[in-house]
Amino acid sequence: MPTESAKSFRETALVSGLVSSEQIEETIQKLQAASIRRNVSDEDLAAALVDRKMLTQYQADQLRKGLTKLTLGPYVITDWIGQGGMGQVFKAEHNFMGRQVAIKVLPLQRSTPEAINRFMREIRMQAQLDHPCLVRAYDAGQDGNVHYLVTEYVPGTDLRRLIRAKRHLTQYHAATIVSHAARGLEYAHQQDLCHRDVKPGNILVTPDGKAKVSDLGLADFMNEANSSGASGKIVGTIDYLAPEQIRDPLDVSPLWDIYSLGCTFYYALTGKVPFPGGSVQDKARRHRDEPPLHPHRFNPDIDRDLVDVIAEMMEKNPEKRIQSAAEIAARLEPWVSDTRQFELNQTIQPAWQPPPPVYASGGHMNDTEAGSNAYEVSPDDSESHSQTSQSTEQSLFASQDTAAIQPSSSRLIFQPRQTRRERQLTIALLVGLPLSAIMGALVTYLALAAR
Repeated sequence: MPTESAKSFRETALVSGLVSSEQIEETIQKLQAASIRRNVSDEDLAAALVDRKMLTQYQADQLRKGLTKLTLGPYVITDWIGQGGMGQVFKAEHNFMGRQVAIKVLPLQRSTPEAINRFMREIRMQAQLDHPCLVRAYDAGQDGNVHYLVTEYVPGTDLRRLIRAKRHLTQYHAATIVSHAARGLEYAHQQDLCHRDVKPGNILVTPDGKAKVSDLGLADFMNEANSSGASGKIVGTIDYLAPEQIRDPLDVSPLWDIYSLGCTFYYALTGKVPFPGGSVQDKARRHRDEPPLHPHRFNPDIDRDLVDVIAEMMEKNPEKRIQSAAEIAARLEPWVSDTRQFELNQTIQPAWQPPPPVYASGGHMNDTEAGSNAYEVSPDDSESHSQTSQSTEQSLFASQDTAAIQPSSSRLIFQPRQTRRERQLTIALLVGLPLSAIMGALVTYLALAAR
């Protein structure tokens, strides 16, 4: 007979409806037959059910914690994906069709009328979009007090995690991903939609190197910016906000997305956000008034023509900026490569433990949030998860302002990098001049002493 501990886990699994009593009994009998011990522990039973693919590892972990509700309407939650702009995102499967999907859940503590209205607006907007470079919306619903959106499940990782794992991307890999994102954004812009929160965490990269733009939760109809749904609050992620988005958040424009995609491109190629360190206010001021450092400081292998594209995407004056996402895709064509070259060898896993999706007592989605509130100006995760390295970046940037992007009357121009011969001459002068001064002083002293 199983132990009392195993019975407790068995009862939890049965209440969840994920496995039947016959499946549990059969699994226990197989474990007993393979061992001289008659008692089967929670750990052994859970591991066996996972091995037999009756449960996922995530489901087994939640059941062992005593959590029993792992469903939302007709969808069974199978894993935790991450934190989106509006709430937690889970991997799930339709219990009849068997299709794998992603489910975005609006947290209970944020289920205010305003938040629900925003959530429903996201659902309606995503339902209008159908493009291979945008995450498709499949379904939406409400389970008790829980509102959720069902979207296409995109295997792989997001661009932020990919860059953190690889330090930075090659110019061909980055250009290919950004080109795909630009095509998706161009389609959204043609539907009078502006994303308003383009950043690495909102670009999903598939195992074969293709990219899809996700999380349109901050998007709004550009021709409805003055409606009751627009509060005038600055929304998005501060590391990627366009200067005019900060100055006038009601004047929604697709050019915001162009600037944000430029900042994302900069991050993909260098592993650095354009303006690291400092407070949200500091970052906002630098977006408005200061040029970022030359990308060659961090990745000297970027072609100069490609650097010009990044600079024109990040123009502070929107009139001088690249004017459409379609133009970005066209300009990047020389660097776009066959995506098969960039296949991910393995899925990049999140660096933190996923929160449980339900309360132990009653089946409501958990309130815990691992990320920042996307409806407030906040730093990007690329900084908030690496405080030690960030402090080093801040001092580095403070000492290299002369290498920043410099604007001209026609386009942004990067200050040329110092050549090897110029560096050697500089070193020789720094060493030679003090020695010459010392020798001159010594000769003068000896001449005076001889008198």
